[in-house]
Amino acid sequence: MVRIAPLPDSLVLTPFTVYESRALGVPPKRLRARDLSDGGRLIYLPAGRHLEIVEHARVLAAATPGAWVSHETAAVLTLLGLPPWLGECSTIHLSKQHELPRVRRAGVTGHRVRSNPGELTDVDGIPVTAPPRTWLDLAADLPLNYLIALGDQIIRMPRPGFEQRSQPYAHKEGLRLLIRQHPNMKGVEKARLALDEMRVGADSFPETFLRLALLDARLPEPELQLRLDPEDPRSPAADLGYRRYRIAVQYDGAPHLTREQQSRDNRRDEAFRHAGWAYFKVNADDLAEGFEGVIARIKWVRPGRP
Repeated sequence: MVRIAPLPDSLVLTPFTVYESRALGVPPKRLRARDLSDGGRLIYLPAGRHLEIVEHARVLAAATPGAWVSHETAAVLTLLGLPPWLGECSTIHLSKQHELPRVRRAGVTGHRVRSNPGELTDVDGIPVTAPPRTWLDLAADLPLNYLIALGDQIIRMPRPGFEQRSQPYAHKEGLRLLIRQHPNMKGVEKARLALDEMRVGADSFPETFLRLALLDARLPEPELQLRLDPEDPRSPAADLGYRRYRIAVQYDGAPHLTREQQSRDNRRDEAFRHAGWAYFKVNADDLAEGFEGVIARIKWVRPGRP
């Protein structure tokens, strides 16, 4: 029986490039052993193993000098939200500077773009477009409401207790400058429209959709992260509402299903109701119907309704 020499530990369970194997002294003959499979030009995979998106993106970027992960794949790697019909990453999106050849290989959607310094970041060693540039790259393909919602996630203030950052990915003026630097990109006009409608304060896509639905229903612009006592930073806050009319609205998504979060939510709900506010809680069922029911109820309690 022919004995297969063990691979270096760093290559045993992960896809790798021929460059990585050479750097570790792996003989070319070893790459033809049955515990490895051909992953395409310059790439080898552990035989029979399903690759996660981040692994697939890493090895494809490493095998493609001058390329970086972009578009839909970048949104997944940087944990930005995407519409339900995107995010499966059946192909990995790789971009190169416009003067270089487009990436052409199986499993890759290649792009030739103009990229400026500061528009790329790093995710676990993988070169990836930073969230502001990913937002602009996706402008051509996303519907306007999703582009607004994605933009809201880029300019919102993060929650330090849950995220490894304390500043937003960008401010609106920074995005405005980014748009000016790429005047001929496909989708740039839609990005300008989205930027005008973006607001700081939505912590999720559904919260943005709720705000847009209220505006489409000809209700006033709501206040976001509406604190019961605006002078007290520890005061309970609803997702949005109308202080003038004492109306608060809260969207309860999946993060609100934990026992600890439900306890906090109950205290917040009681505080608004005891203060005499009209308080509405909505969820995915309301989102599915375009928030028609809650909008009708808000119009009913709002003074001066038509």
